[in-house]
Amino acid sequence: MMTLPPDNDGLAKALNKALKQLIHAHLTRRLIVAAFHIPLLGSAADAAKATDKASDPAGVWLTQSGDARIKVHRCGSALCGRVVWLKEPTDKTTRKPQLDDKNADPAQRTRPVMGISLFINMQPAGPNKWAGRIYNADDGKTYESSVTLVSSRTLNVRGCMGTLCAGEDWTR
Repeated sequence: MMTLPPDNDGLAKALNKALKQLIHAHLTRRLIVAAFHIPLLGSAADAAKATDKASDPAGVWLTQSGDARIKVHRCGSALCGRVVWLKEPTDKTTRKPQLDDKNADPAQRTRPVMGISLFINMQPAGPNKWAGRIYNADDGKTYESSVTLVSSRTLNVRGCMGTLCAGEDWTR
């Protein structure tokens, strides 16, 4: 800190006091500004993490009807989805695991529904959106499809046959 020579003691004291007050006020303002910005930086980092999560469809999703959970993950640039849980994993008639018995391919009708891959070539089609095909084990058919991440907790899944489309929201 700069001090004035003591030739005029009263003036020097007054100027030193004013200088100290000015420096103190400046430092106080800087500390207040820093204290205000540090939480904002944390909030910005938290928001960035939330945005990253909101733009990442990877995870386990519950179908709208609640009868299955699908594990969605990235496979290269595509999106993959596999059945990992069924509300009713056992066929009531046979008392064995549910089979893909409606599959159009007779060779696939003996495979269990658990573990079936539902998404086929689901490629990026825009921000938080993928397009490809989806297999429906309920009727054994494959449909043109799109998957849109609506929020970190909602995935909209649509299937189309020609111009007729239907969709549902999966949640996590």
